[in-house]
Amino acid sequence: MTVSSPFQRFSRQEWSALSAGQSLPLTDEDIRSLRGLCDRLSLDEVARMYLPLSRLLKLRFEAGRQLFLAQNAFLNRNHDRSPFVVAISGSVAVGKSTFARTLQALLTRWASRPNVALVTTDGFLYPNAVLEERNLMRRKGFPESYDLPRLLGFLHGVKSGEEKVAAPVYSHLSYDVIPDKIQMVERPDILIFEGLNVLQAPHGASVIASDFFDFSIFLDADKDALEVWYVERFLALQRTAFQNPSSYFYRYRTLEHREAVETAQKIWREINLPNLLENIQPTRQRADLILHKGCDHQIESVSLRS
Repeated sequence: MTVSSPFQRFSRQEWSALSAGQSLPLTDEDIRSLRGLCDRLSLDEVARMYLPLSRLLKLRFEAGRQLFLAQNAFLNRNHDRSPFVVAISGSVAVGKSTFARTLQALLTRWASRPNVALVTTDGFLYPNAVLEERNLMRRKGFPESYDLPRLLGFLHGVKSGEEKVAAPVYSHLSYDVIPDKIQMVERPDILIFEGLNVLQAPHGASVIASDFFDFSIFLDADKDALEVWYVERFLALQRTAFQNPSSYFYRYRTLEHREAVETAQKIWREINLPNLLENIQPTRQRADLILHKGCDHQIESVSLRS
């Protein structure tokens, strides 16, 4: 028996047409500031693929606000708002950070000028000392390496409208959570929550992260392209961040090109690829929107849950 897909698929051209002639509120300078290391984000890509998404999210945000107010009236409740939470998931090296920053920049430029906060799940990783104690350093980024109760507590606090909710902060330079440093989230209109495993549904869990999401996006790409992008990023970091003595990866700074490529491939194939196949990719079908990127980093197709 053929099982119908819950998704409607759009080609690049079909999706681009849904921007309905909206003008792009970003400039080339904005794009340069938003673009991550080795990402190939262009103004044309944002106009074609991000603008329709911004338009869709605006419709969902406004409809959600009206439903929230109507439900408050029904319940005789005085809560004035609950943040609209957008989740972004996908593999290491797929470009989640650049995507999230660009989406934040677009949403903050709506006519209503909403307050849009961006938080990544990296801060909810257990500190390296805990991971080492539990023999999990080579499982960093896997579901068991996250402080899930703290992550769920943060989402609950934000979604319930608490005045201030603290999120831990992660340093990619030291490759660790920064002790005693927090990002304070103060009742945003929209929260963008980005991370590898945000769509995970642990077996037997009574509450999962996606219970707090209003819309979820999965950035997808073929695993071979992801490996190429990971190696490219590793080589770029070797020339830059790895040269800093404070970098966790300082020991890789002097590797010859061939050794650096082999090291990056080894890390990808032993850690990131298994995590992708075992934990991240299986959550793709739980997203509301799947954006598939081609080898050139451009979004080739869009699948929207009907």
